[in-house]
Amino acid sequence: DVSVYSLISVTNAAKHLFNPGASVLTMTYFGGEKCVPGYNVMGICKAALDATVRYLAFDLGAQGYRMNAVSAGPLKTLAGAAAGVGDMQKYYDYVAPLGRCVTHDEVGRAGAYMLSDYSSGITGEILHVDSGYNIMGSPGRLLEVLKPTAS
Repeated sequence: DVSVYSLISVTNAAKHLFNPGASVLTMTYFGGEKCVPGYNVMGICKAALDATVRYLAFDLGAQGYRMNAVSAGPLKTLAGAAAGVGDMQKYYDYVAPLGRCVTHDEVGRAGAYMLSDYSSGITGEILHVDSGYNIMGSPGRLLEVLKPTAS
């Protein structure tokens, strides 16, 4: 009863508390859009969550409410340490166009933006806060590191 089901349940239960123009925001992850080895069933759950954001955006939109998600790149957390986030962060340093990982503050500010009136025309979207990693179709700068050295 987490992720998809809880988002639907909590949103429906809380609708009577919403102010006009209210916004709902959830967190998702790139593993719902692309295959991330080891993420397995969580990737399937995140894909369902991403679809739920779009469907809730439609359902809530009729009442003037917005529904969006933030998809953050790897962040240093206690849970992330066990999941190998450190290795992912090194990879992002080479692959993400900005050449670095995002910070907790950057993700928080993106969430604040999505909940604010500054994003009042945005609904049903997944905002990627990942230094551009999600746009990449090839390993980028990592190719330079992987090139064999001439002997």
